[in-house]
Amino acid sequence: MGFGRRVTVDDARPVHAAERPRTPDVPPPTAAMGAPPVVIAPKASSAPVFTPDSRSEDYYAIKATIFSALIDTIDLAQLAQLDPDSAREEIRDIVNEIISIKAVVMSIAEQEQLLQDICNDVLGYGPLEPLLARDDISDIMVNGAGRVFIEVGGRVQLTSVRFRDNAQLMNICQRIVSQVGRRVDESSPICDARLLDGSRVNVIAPPLALDGPTLTIRKFKKDKLKLADLVRFGSISEAGSRILAVIGRCRCNILISGGTGSGKTTLLNCLTAFIDEDERVITCEDAAELQLQQPHVVRLETRPPNLEGQGMINMRDLVRNCLRMRPERIIVGEVRGPEAFDLLQAMNTGHDGSMGTLHANSPREAISRLESMITMGGFQLPSKTIREMVVGSIDVIVQAERLRDGSRRITEITEVVGTEGDVVITQDLMKFEMDGEDESGRIKGKHVGTGIVRPKFWERARYFGMERELSEALDALQG
Repeated sequence: MGFGRRVTVDDARPVHAAERPRTPDVPPPTAAMGAPPVVIAPKASSAPVFTPDSRSEDYYAIKATIFSALIDTIDLAQLAQLDPDSAREEIRDIVNEIISIKAVVMSIAEQEQLLQDICNDVLGYGPLEPLLARDDISDIMVNGAGRVFIEVGGRVQLTSVRFRDNAQLMNICQRIVSQVGRRVDESSPICDARLLDGSRVNVIAPPLALDGPTLTIRKFKKDKLKLADLVRFGSISEAGSRILAVIGRCRCNILISGGTGSGKTTLLNCLTAFIDEDERVITCEDAAELQLQQPHVVRLETRPPNLEGQGMINMRDLVRNCLRMRPERIIVGEVRGPEAFDLLQAMNTGHDGSMGTLHANSPREAISRLESMITMGGFQLPSKTIREMVVGSIDVIVQAERLRDGSRRITEITEVVGTEGDVVITQDLMKFEMDGEDESGRIKGKHVGTGIVRPKFWERARYFGMERELSEALDALQG
């Protein structure tokens, strides 16, 4: 071993519950730990993959014993100085020696799984690591220590993953949020954060969460999705994706509307691919999730108040400040408050091509929500003035929806045309029409055009030399 004291024969003596130091990541001691040698009977068949489903209470008891001996053996201060790969190898060496001294009998598959679990507990996110490694999982929902749900293919299912207790779960939550300079405890029980790969994290802790800490992770795929991927998934048609590409390239101001989990942020990421590399882009988010690939991007993130309740930076502060940073495009991760007024002003005063998302069930409702946000911000403006501001700022609203079968579709591409009296006039360029369900319960349907051949932003597309692409895409949509 590279550091720490050697594991000796004395470590193999029975360890009693009263003597064992309690650590946040180790299950509570049981009577089974005091009777060496510890044995897990090897599987009779040829070494199957050892999954969480096959773990027994004996397995967790043995893991607790070995974890306790590991904590007694290693020097955590020196371990923290090693790179992750070296630290993992060091832990594996020590655990293997402890297993040998304590005469633990288990199959090769079980021993490998034990080594992996202990390394995850010390260096990673414990029981969450196998779920985070799976690219087919889109959401991880932890409802207290004993119930972990995942979403795969639009369907939510219960897993066998569990935490030792709520203390271990809370420790993992604190480990996650501390990496981005945030905290979660009784005095600040609600926290929005992110993983290093941009995955969105929300934690709500006791006393607000009655059944233990609740952790929700919206995972991002390792490979950034493109519009071509959305076409392949059936989220939008080929012709519809070409229209969105023209809208993105000709610097239309875009609002992406949809419900929770409808794919708004994913679609926003796809549309940012059409931003030119020489443009200066500034993003404002509560937790930085956007994955822009352009070289000239400035990422801003809100900040919660400190322990004294001071130092909070909200979304409106970020939007107002980025106006002084010479942006060419402003992208707001989610519009949910008074920052709507500042974003509309920015869109209307030289920051063409700005984008944002908000929660709404239709383009018409999205406009109403913008009006409500501006009114709630304390702006004493007539309704007609607010609607004129919306019409002068927003060019296109893209509606995303999560259907009842779990699939995500872009259901409408709507442009804002103008006002007639006090009413905002919109027109749909594309809609999704459902045709029923197939034998497996998946919703069938198609994206169809509405007959519009000359949208309002036609002159803008012509200015950027893209009227031919727009005309061909609209024709293809009608066909």
